[in-house]
Amino acid sequence: MHLRKLRTKPVTRAAAVTALACTTALLDASLAVAADVTPPVSADALDTWQTNGIVWSMAAANGVVFVGGTFDSVRPPGAAPGQGEVSRRNFAAFDSRTGKLLPCAPAFTGLGRTVRALKVSPDSKVLYVGGSFNRVGSATAASAVAFDTKSCTLRKDFRPTVSATVRAIDVTDRTVYLGGDFGRVGSQVRNRVAALTTKGALLPFKAQIDHPVRALSAATSHNRVFVGGDFEVVNGRPARSLVALHATSGQTLLTYPGWFPRESSVKAIARDKTRFYVGAEGHGPGIFDGRIAGLLANGTMVWKDTCRGATQALVPWKGVLLSASHAHDCHETPGGFPERGDRQHLLAQSLNDRHILHWFPDTNDGLGEQVGPRALAVSKGHLWVGGEFTRVNDVPQQGITRFGPRDIGAPAVPALTVADTDPGRVTLAWRAAWDRDDAALTYRVYRDGKLVARKTESSTYWHRPQLTYTDSVNDGARHQYTIEVTDGTNTSAKSRSVSATAPRTAQRAAGEPSPTAPSEAATADRKTGETR
Repeated sequence: MHLRKLRTKPVTRAAAVTALACTTALLDASLAVAADVTPPVSADALDTWQTNGIVWSMAAANGVVFVGGTFDSVRPPGAAPGQGEVSRRNFAAFDSRTGKLLPCAPAFTGLGRTVRALKVSPDSKVLYVGGSFNRVGSATAASAVAFDTKSCTLRKDFRPTVSATVRAIDVTDRTVYLGGDFGRVGSQVRNRVAALTTKGALLPFKAQIDHPVRALSAATSHNRVFVGGDFEVVNGRPARSLVALHATSGQTLLTYPGWFPRESSVKAIARDKTRFYVGAEGHGPGIFDGRIAGLLANGTMVWKDTCRGATQALVPWKGVLLSASHAHDCHETPGGFPERGDRQHLLAQSLNDRHILHWFPDTNDGLGEQVGPRALAVSKGHLWVGGEFTRVNDVPQQGITRFGPRDIGAPAVPALTVADTDPGRVTLAWRAAWDRDDAALTYRVYRDGKLVARKTESSTYWHRPQLTYTDSVNDGARHQYTIEVTDGTNTSAKSRSVSATAPRTAQRAAGEPSPTAPSEAATADRKTGETR
């Protein structure tokens, strides 16, 4: 973990006033999280290969992370654009633990030359790929294919002819659901959503959806498929951006009136055993950009957070909902932050109550539409992130990053200053550091190389108070001070030293000992029980 780089986007006067008014309440809320809910990975980014373009989708199976998007090559960790480039045409595979580039490298070309959706079968044996392409290697295709995950070979039995871009895929033991911009699959009309067997045969499942589908999640335990996107009408009736369809027929089971305003669209859907989670993106005033949790059984809303900043991807994992967005105003969400004129691109929230946890890895906005991260995948205890970004935790890193279970970064050491000197006292001051993983940090103050004080305070990137420590010393004594900070696991280097001399009072100039700081000789006498 490192000190966050100064954010330079201008802040309006209104935003600054709001931030000042909200800071204390928000910090108090951020520290009130239930002790048993913690992010499952560190906020410290690991060395990871990079792409030269945008990553739209990720999936994982058997310790391999598959990455799809719009790019021509990948390059090693730390390499600048153009250095060490290895050809990968819109698809790449990596070892999830080590980050090593793997030889699985089919080229997706033609039409829009992009991979937009990846999904692994429940048994992890098959990877389904969707997007806009008409060739995979030397084979012809039509925007949807499947691979054996073990051998990285293209399957011959799943080659549907889809008329336009596939943007979302979900898979059950027997059925593959596709969503996107298309109007036909093969010779049959299928308006933006379709179901096929795992061998590629089109199923009777059918729904009439008026605008593109961007997210799918099949809940077989409840015989329904959640569909999200830009649409207004499904099967002839109003259904703004989210609908639950019968898994076999495609008939409408549930709509969600009032959940999404007109200018907001569902971009991500995820689920666990009892709940589904949706993330939205909006444009203009009065929109919804945040996340909602609902019950699988009946569609009842459990909670809703109103963070501003388009949500692109969701992963529920070990009691935490991880999200990719560009959040910039979460002041109404417990643990959240005010509008500051900057963006936080990765968040962790309690699944139970939406509380934002102290976990703040970050990216920049990056390329394309400049929304930052767009895809998340979990594998072997690691979180992988893909998107448009070109920086991660203030360090150059393009397209892909990953986070592991170990906290390996120390907070940045604060700059120590001498705030005041009085007879018998030296007051030191510093601005609180902040850590991407830990709110509570402990500061250790050293006088002439010896530890004289410990001070634990909580801070966040949006609230870094000024801290002080007053040291009792002999009048006229000159001392060197340094400070270090620890998150309990990792400790910073010591700061540059500062010198301070406690002044003498006129009364003591003749050599009287200070009443607040006895001489070293007197101190030694007390320790031995002797008198002079």
